[in-house]
Amino acid sequence: MSSARETRSVRKTRSGFVALLALIFQYLAGNETGQTANAMFDPAPQLHRSIPEISKCRQLVVVTTMAWDVANATIQRFERRQSGQTSWQRVGEPLPGVIGKGGFAWGIGLHGTGKAGEPNKREGDQRSPAGVFRLSCVFGLASSSQVRFLRFPYRHITATMEAIDDPYSRYYNRIVDRAAIAHPDWSSSESMLRVGGPYRWGIMIEHNWRPVPDCGSCIFLHVWDSARRGTAGCTAVNSAQLEQLLHWLNVQKNPLIVQLPLPEYVLLRQSWKLP
Repeated sequence: MSSARETRSVRKTRSGFVALLALIFQYLAGNETGQTANAMFDPAPQLHRSIPEISKCRQLVVVTTMAWDVANATIQRFERRQSGQTSWQRVGEPLPGVIGKGGFAWGIGLHGTGKAGEPNKREGDQRSPAGVFRLSCVFGLASSSQVRFLRFPYRHITATMEAIDDPYSRYYNRIVDRAAIAHPDWSSSESMLRVGGPYRWGIMIEHNWRPVPDCGSCIFLHVWDSARRGTAGCTAVNSAQLEQLLHWLNVQKNPLIVQLPLPEYVLLRQSWKLP
């Protein structure tokens, strides 16, 4: 979530019975990597040797840092004419950006869940998820009529839209419209409209998309509120650069985002067929 609001509302005390029901729900749902979702233990570390989705995509956003615990990032765009080609062409110049104040930690995505002995993403740890992820949708303060240039699904932020970070909610790790939900079940969330500037534009990253409780929620690529400090777990660039990226993105080209410390990127580059 955005660094603009790092404090969360106090979570209500929940009975062990309610917590158990939530865990059972997550157990039945499963998660993207095939591991059983359970808040009582982390998903077993698993890093895929190859990622078929990368061979199918024609647009790639690459976010790298110099080390796991570094917040300053370099963001690059790559494109190719046909899926399956081995050669990528860089688009534009590298962009400066920031990630979470705590650096990177392995998230849950197309790559699996990470490596044993390396940090794993947790709710509230102020780390950004490392790995390979789909991009879900663009959101922003502009009306739909003002974003006709987009070639991506768009959600207009309204006063009742909230990003849910309560691990026991059925809406955990989703942006929802409170006004459309008869029985809200969360005790912790972020009002998207109140964040303001950083959410002028944003892209939702599909991290932990079949949510495992407490493994991190509502990860965005959004406008930074300061070039000198990291976020609470999102990736951020300045407004003009994000608009440039939004004009470029095309959902028909199956875009993905890769986020890794540079040494890890170098190790995985060949097997994952990265630029």
